[in-house]
Amino acid sequence: MKRVLVITYYWPPAGGSGVQRWVKFSKYLPSEGWQPVIYTPENPEMQSEDSSLGADVPPEAEIIRRPITEIYSLYRRLTGKSASRSQVNMVNGGKKSLAGRLMMWVRGKFFVPDPRVSWVRPSVKFLKKYLREHPVDVIVSTGPPHSMHLIAQKVSLATGIPWISDFRDPWTKIFYFKHLHLSPRTVRKHQHLEKSVLDDSKAVIAVSPLVQEEFHEMTSTPVELITNGFDPEDYAAAGSPDKEFFTICHTGQFAADGNPDVLWKVLAGKAASDAQFAKLLRIRLAGVSDEAVLNSIREAGLGDNLTDLGYVNHDTAIKEQCGASILILPLRKEPEYRATLPGKLFEYLGARRPILGIGQTDGAMARVVSDAGAGLTAGWDDESAITAFIDKAWKSFVEGGCKLGPDGLFPGGNIEAYSRKNTAAALAALLEKISCHE
Repeated sequence: MKRVLVITYYWPPAGGSGVQRWVKFSKYLPSEGWQPVIYTPENPEMQSEDSSLGADVPPEAEIIRRPITEIYSLYRRLTGKSASRSQVNMVNGGKKSLAGRLMMWVRGKFFVPDPRVSWVRPSVKFLKKYLREHPVDVIVSTGPPHSMHLIAQKVSLATGIPWISDFRDPWTKIFYFKHLHLSPRTVRKHQHLEKSVLDDSKAVIAVSPLVQEEFHEMTSTPVELITNGFDPEDYAAAGSPDKEFFTICHTGQFAADGNPDVLWKVLAGKAASDAQFAKLLRIRLAGVSDEAVLNSIREAGLGDNLTDLGYVNHDTAIKEQCGASILILPLRKEPEYRATLPGKLFEYLGARRPILGIGQTDGAMARVVSDAGAGLTAGWDDESAITAFIDKAWKSFVEGGCKLGPDGLFPGGNIEAYSRKNTAAALAALLEKISCHE
């Protein structure tokens, strides 16, 4: 069995989509002839924990954990708050405390590309020694944080082992980059590092076709598209839609700048004119939702229809998706989100429930939803399209339930193309190509 070293900041017991991508790759790589060797911090700053993801780590995987010292840990000790969560809230338009603003300034000025950069030097030293004694065939780094790419870059140059950089999100073109208040000199440093990572990699992986196109314009290195996906095994015992209530569900983080206020207006108007709809409507949010989103729902008069579950583990999120009548996926109101494919989109496809996307109708998400025959993407302010979707879904629910398929609300399509097994097979083919090329 060939071996691939995966350098990742996120790994169980941490939760979130950044963890799920490489846990699921690791789960299926052994069946494709590759042993995953995971290099990850033993004491990372975690925004959320989800121990259930550990069940997917295969027995063949070798896990190497090494200590990391980072500015976020110091911030937490000084304030008792999570700096990484504070940074997310600030980027999302949350209240900017003095300590938070100071943290953002320090982070942007002194920690390039990110606060995990202090882990680069000790990791390179350790891995060079480790790889002499325990060879691997390919190195993969996954970011953000993009410091992981710098570790892999230096190790690859020192050892000659071919390296693939996996970008779960863009670097300088990510939506929040412009909110970091970086100096022109620091921006240029980010751009230089990004270009060097793209150029030094043997291959680059993008998770969205539009990000793939952006990278193609920046480098001559081959850029492959391997999206996120869903694991069919997660849905085997997840249950069926709730036929008693018309349930609108959102899972994962729900940011203030992605608040679909027009949707709440449409639902409130329909509830006011249809007593049965008002009685059977349920809005279930499974994940951390910004207070502005919750207040917007309540202000629309839908407080009695709302259930805010807060953060839930991955298994519970899957059950919520499968129990829904429809799933909503509002993008953030940032132009850069046109290129983004949220990880939850593929899990929504796995749940096989109709999807109402809200965002750029010419973006990557709209393309996948349409190609999969899984729903509709409406513009943020397109009240008529959102109303038509809700009316159609409600009618389908009353007549027997919302579903995908030839006789369903939407026809469905080649959803299996996005299964984790298929995406892992695509990754294994790329690993084989890069290792044999060397």
